[in-house]
Amino acid sequence: MASKDSRDVPVSSASRAALDHYETALDLLNGYFLDPIAAIDQALAADPSFVMGHCFKAGVMTTMAEKGAEPMLREAVEAAEALAAGANDRERGHIAAARAWLDGDFARSNALYGAILIDHPRDLLAAQLAHLGDFYLGQSTLLRDRMARLLPDWDESVPGFGYVLGMHAFGLEETQLYRRAEDTGRRALALGPRDPWAVHAVTHVMEMEGRVADGIDWLATREADWATDNMFAYHNWWHRALYHLDLGEIDRVLALYDTRIRPQPTAVVLETIDASALLWRLHLRDIGVGGRWREVADTWEPMAEDGYYAFNDVHAMMAFVGDGRSKAADRLLATLARRAEGTNTNAMMTREVGLPVATALASFGKGDWSRAVELLMPVRANAHRFGGSHAQRDLLSLTLIEAALRGGRHRLARALLAERTDLKPASPFNWEWAARAVRLLGDHRGAAGALDRATTARRAQGR
Repeated sequence: MASKDSRDVPVSSASRAALDHYETALDLLNGYFLDPIAAIDQALAADPSFVMGHCFKAGVMTTMAEKGAEPMLREAVEAAEALAAGANDRERGHIAAARAWLDGDFARSNALYGAILIDHPRDLLAAQLAHLGDFYLGQSTLLRDRMARLLPDWDESVPGFGYVLGMHAFGLEETQLYRRAEDTGRRALALGPRDPWAVHAVTHVMEMEGRVADGIDWLATREADWATDNMFAYHNWWHRALYHLDLGEIDRVLALYDTRIRPQPTAVVLETIDASALLWRLHLRDIGVGGRWREVADTWEPMAEDGYYAFNDVHAMMAFVGDGRSKAADRLLATLARRAEGTNTNAMMTREVGLPVATALASFGKGDWSRAVELLMPVRANAHRFGGSHAQRDLLSLTLIEAALRGGRHRLARALLAERTDLKPASPFNWEWAARAVRLLGDHRGAAGALDRATTARRAQGR
């Protein structure tokens, strides 16, 4: 006999115990708290034929976005497919979406999770998986609009409404609707304070607007809600480190790296991405990081030939360049060249973004500034196609500008920095960087003016 979950979404299992454990697992997953897999295993223990239990496990594995998750993903997909005859249409949609991801068709998988939501807009698992799929595919507009489609069917009486608002807030931020994004994120947190994705959405607003002091205070005052026993905490700590980096507080940045972002080696790709991204920002400033690159490069090297997801590969290249591993860098470039010849979603990402960016990073490491500039300039227009957020993809612009400065392309650097200071005039670092470019052009008065703006921005941040 079929049943329904707490949001009135149909489930083929009649086991109340399985459904209760599923609800627990879903809440943990939505909040990124530990341990949703253990909770869903309890659901499957209560009812081994609980299709959504296997679909849930498969969905979690897709969110890992790494080759290492494939064995568990395959096991879950095959277990769900074996039960498909007794599943309902919604559940079969989940099975098909997970299978598409397993087959490397990330775009089709994302579309299938999205299709489920048309008929079942309160399917909170499909909502989160489609949202994260939009993120991995760099579909900023859908990050916003997919959640907007659901809102007429949700209100405060529906369990999980805060999570939907948190996802919508992030989509609003990624489409530069900053005031609405912050308001929506704060509303989400009023409904459920322990929602690190909503915290993250508001954090992004403050990052993009250069509200450094606000961002530090925001994360600090809400730390108890997002930083304990949370699988996403490392990323919010990463954002806090970016604020301190903008202020030039390097000791604080490194302390956060050592104690919060990378307190110990881990092979979790999403965490290793943030480690690479922060160290690369320091690398661009010629700030030594001791042996930190070595550990991160050691983690990436066994994965350098899997070519699973171009966004990962670019961050692996940062580590190889940062640690001076030219052979690992060459192997990675060869892998990406092979992958670019394929037909799946990642092949497209690799052709259009991953390979040229990885090549540019390798060129930067060799001091071939002109080649790095040549490769990065055209990629800026379509960099979103390999996923990530605006804040994460900013590394491409940071690298491009630094390559232009080092390679004597001072007018190009000045132009690109004019973009940055126009969009984020509250950033002290942007003005200090602009002063450097202007000084290299021989305009000392202009450089002094830029430094005055940097001082003003710093005072506005309370520093």
